[in-house]
Amino acid sequence: MAETGTGQTVIKWLKDIVYGEGSGRPLKMHLLLPWNQAGKLMPAVIWVHGGGWEAGNKEEGLYRSALLCERGYVCASIEYRLSQEAVFPAQIEDCKCAVRFIRANAKSFGVDPERIGVWGASAGGHLVALLGTSAGVKELEGSGGNLYVSSSVQAVCDWCGPTDFFRWDIPEANRPAIESAVRKLFGGTPEEKRELAILANPVTHIRKNAPPFFIIHGDMDDLVPLSHSILLHEALQKAGVESELMIMKGAGHGFDESVILQKIFNFFDKHLKA
Repeated sequence: MAETGTGQTVIKWLKDIVYGEGSGRPLKMHLLLPWNQAGKLMPAVIWVHGGGWEAGNKEEGLYRSALLCERGYVCASIEYRLSQEAVFPAQIEDCKCAVRFIRANAKSFGVDPERIGVWGASAGGHLVALLGTSAGVKELEGSGGNLYVSSSVQAVCDWCGPTDFFRWDIPEANRPAIESAVRKLFGGTPEEKRELAILANPVTHIRKNAPPFFIIHGDMDDLVPLSHSILLHEALQKAGVESELMIMKGAGHGFDESVILQKIFNFFDKHLKA
């Protein structure tokens, strides 16, 4: 446990909390709790890192999570099994396990179990979008722990996450790296693993009672095309789900976070604090 803080908020940092099990090993998260909210049930938000499903770690989400924690949120940054350890759906199974863990232990952490949000970028954006649309899809729940608890979430912020594994309109120079990452994710090409690729698409599972989405994408993204976020946004709206798509002009795969963080915080405040 560590303590840190700026301004009026002291943050209690619980490191390497085991939230479940996958492939015979413990799965861990970092958990940040505001200490000056004693006795008050707070919303929780879980960060899911990017890295092409084959890289990245839970440390990457700590700075963003601390900023949100200072606003009165319990924040988690999680690890999940990468593609070299296990193919899909292991990654989403772990994310769902993390949601279930937070909900199952809501009282201990001071969390309102009906106010859990998720955010993530790139591969993490894909996984949080899938969390948002696939509540109750048994094929994606896994067996990592707390299976009696719902893995539903109440707000989703997706930064440039892939949605369509069959259409990837990017410059030819970037195609080999993307194709390699997707092959590792599925254990074959999307065409060879068609059922998995369809199961992995957040659009596949959209239902009218899905949570609100805030989607952010650069119009110059040369790794994940903007068309993927447009596809998701339009499908959500067609189903009657609240969705906002923010297109970052001139931005590639990643953008100036100082421009978007306040908008993201406002989104979570609206849907998890109101």
